[in-house]
Amino acid sequence: MMTFDDITEDGRLWAVRYDGESDNALYNLFEQWNDVTWLRAFFKANIEDLTSYFKITDVNQAIKDTIEDSERLQCIIMDISPDADLDAIFRPLENYRISDSTLGKEKARLRHQIRHSSWLRIYAIKLATGVYIITGGAIKLTSTMQEREHTQAELDKLEMVRTFLLNEGIIDDDGFIDYLNTL
Repeated sequence: MMTFDDITEDGRLWAVRYDGESDNALYNLFEQWNDVTWLRAFFKANIEDLTSYFKITDVNQAIKDTIEDSERLQCIIMDISPDADLDAIFRPLENYRISDSTLGKEKARLRHQIRHSSWLRIYAIKLATGVYIITGGAIKLTSTMQEREHTQAELDKLEMVRTFLLNEGIIDDDGFIDYLNTL
């Protein structure tokens, strides 16, 4: 079972709260991306990817970059004004997808970086134009998500939430609101 938190309080951006979790997927992500101890362990465990894909060998630099990127991404996501265009933040998960699909899988990331491109990703299901449900996120250090267990787990969460929505008969934001109103 999962519940959904209204992040923007206007029904445009939601985040999944998985069973057994103390907070929703979005807030858990930002907490993790600002936890120096967790980041140090992550980058030490993934130093080969960090070095081969980003040419970074200094774990402390990777931690600093992650915290900076996390703060910028948090500002973008959390400071969404009522007239902000969420479709400008989220993009199709598959870079080759050019048209919308029912409950499309999407990603958000920082663009136009001064240094290396950002490895932070926030993953979401698109309910309708400008309406998203965040399912999780990851530090993506490889070219495809299937290459590593932690990014594959995020793909699995995206699919699990999408399947849950479809099984509940939810295919758009109206159906989602109807579902929430029956709880």
